[in-house]
Parts: sequence; C-alpha cells; structure tokens
Amino acid sequence: MLDAQQAVTRAYLTAAGLSRRGIRRAITEGTLVRVRRDRYMSALSTDAMRQAVQIGGRLTCLSLLQLLGVFVFENTRLHVHIARGASRLRSTGIGSGRLKPIDQRSEVLHWMPLLGVVAADTAVVGVLDALAHAVLCQAPRFAVATIDSALNKKLIRKRDVLRLFDALPARFGVLEPLVDGRAQAGSETIVRLWVRALGCAAVPQVSFAGVGFVDLLVDGWLVIECDSKQYHSSWEQQLKDYRRDLALAQRGYVVLRLTAEDILYHPERAQAAIRGLVDARRAVARG
Repeated sequence: MLDAQQAVTRAYLTAAGLSRRGIRRAITEGTLVRVRRDRYMSALSTDAMRQAVQIGGRLTCLSLLQLLGVFVFENTRLHVHIARGASRLRSTGIGSGRLKPIDQRSEVLHWMPLLGVVAADTAVVGVLDALAHAVLCQAPRFAVATIDSALNKKLIRKRDVLRLFDALPARFGVLEPLVDGRAQAGSETIVRLWVRALGCAAVPQVSFAGVGFVDLLVDGWLVIECDSKQYHSSWEQQLKDYRRDLALAQRGYVVLRLTAEDILYHPERAQAAIRGLVDARRAVARG
C-alpha cells in the first residue's frame, strides 16, 4: 500500500480507502507504523527513516547514503534534514518528548535549503542533497570518496557534481577537480588522493590483457590494489590475486596490495609503503 519511503497522514490513508478501524488493524498487524502524530509509515521502512520522521524531518547525509550502499566513513549518528521553520521537533524513542538541546542529543540536524524538490510525504531527501550534507560532515578525502562512490553507482551524473559544488560554500570548490567516478571503492579514492599528493599520476581501473582491471596504475609502473575482506577473504580469490600479481610482475610492474582496514584505520602504514616505493623509484631515476 505504501512505499517504504513514504510518511503519510491519516487523511491520505482514508482517501486511499482505509477506515479508522482498518488503520488500527494495520497497526496491530504490524503492516503500518504510527511514527508520530498524524504520520504513518509502512513496516517496510527502515528504523532510520522512521526515526527521522519521528523527529520531524527527513533522512539525509551519511545515514541515507549508507542505506543506498554509498561509501561513507564510520557513521553511527542519525542525520536528519529539517525544513526551515519546522516546529514540534521530537526526540526518538517511545514516549519521547521535545528534541533535546544540541549538546545533549546524538542526532545531527541539517538545515540548508534542499537542491531538489521533495514530495511532502517523502521520508528521505534526494541523493544530491544527501551528498551536499555529507561533504559538510566528513573530512575532505572522505567527502571526495563518497561523491566518487555515488557516481560509480550511477546515483548521480557528472553534471550533477557541478550543481552539488555550486550549492556548497565556495571553500569546498577545491574538491571538485578531485572527483573521479571510476573508483569502485572508497579506499581506492583515498589512495588515489594520497598518490596525487606525492606528485604522482594515478589512473583508476586500468585494464590489462589477460589480467583484468587493477584498482590504480601509478606513473605507469606501480599497480596498487585495495583489498577488502568482503571480496578477498577466500583462498580461491587470494590464489587468483597472486596469479594476477605474477602476470603483472612478468611485464615489469611493481604490485602493492593494501587492505581497506589499513587504508581507513592505519593510514600511516599504507602511506609509508607507497612513499617508500615512490622514493626508491625516484632515487634510481636520479642515478
């Protein structure tokens, strides 16, 4: 009856053919959830969506992007967009009262005007608005990785990136040239930015005959692979990776495999390895 992203009024349900008794029965049976006064959602909606509506807004930023499978770095807070002039904001949870003061609440509220038009009964903002909020909420390298991820998943197009940065404060404009939607993982974007800072050229997703695509090719000689446990934990996959590395080595390429864990949580280790290889190569070139 309802889309998972809808938050509708009793009047909407009545117009759709539900009587008061029918509404009560749907709530009892668990197919309909009363989120706040005169706001109902499908049981298919997520907890995060319902909590955002319960507060009095829409799900946005890192919280929404996580649901869409877009890369974000470590988010444990609920991000909610609130329309200007909104009133009666509530805390989440059963029997919740008014929204707690900013120094006491865990939720992150976003107030900037939306870029896109959102239907009145929609519980989430558009992807472009969620990305704009995510740029404000993350370190620059993670913000670029998030935009790259959305591009790669075709949730936005290249022309949308221009709209995105036009809407953000001017200081974020320096990030626009760094966006590249070829990266298939956030860790790849982060490594690409590190390599760029070393003065090297890094090309994402380069194809080699008989090998396939590699994550990054640096200055035409160094191949960097960014491995996650999700896709590289089985022995069969590791054996395939080793044989790819052998094939690349036979062609004269140096292969460096980094784990997503080190890239995200121990960056000093990964950066030191890249810098060591790049410095050694430059020393040889100088003679």
